[in-house]
Amino acid sequence: MPLNDVPWTRPVTVRLQCGLERTFTGIYDALDFLENEWPLRHGERHDRAVKTCRRALNGIVPAIMAREAFMAACLEAGMPAVMVPPKTITQAAPIRAARIASM
Repeated sequence: MPLNDVPWTRPVTVRLQCGLERTFTGIYDALDFLENEWPLRHGERHDRAVKTCRRALNGIVPAIMAREAFMAACLEAGMPAVMVPPKTITQAAPIRAARIASM
């Protein structure tokens, strides 16, 4: 991850046109994709996403705005975001009182 990257609190997973899924964890990764790997002609939302990502990397706009603009550009290009369930934190089973008493 580059030093100037701004990570998102929730990654964005997109289904590419070839059917594969790709996860973007921050603004730099999304901007690189928008500028260097974009599969279609550039539309209005693509242009807005590039500008918003650049502004977010410079600290001008919040990261959430760049995330939303990136998702809108992907949707415009026919690459919908894939809903990934949040990771659940598993907790250890509580120690039973009988086990504690025997210690």
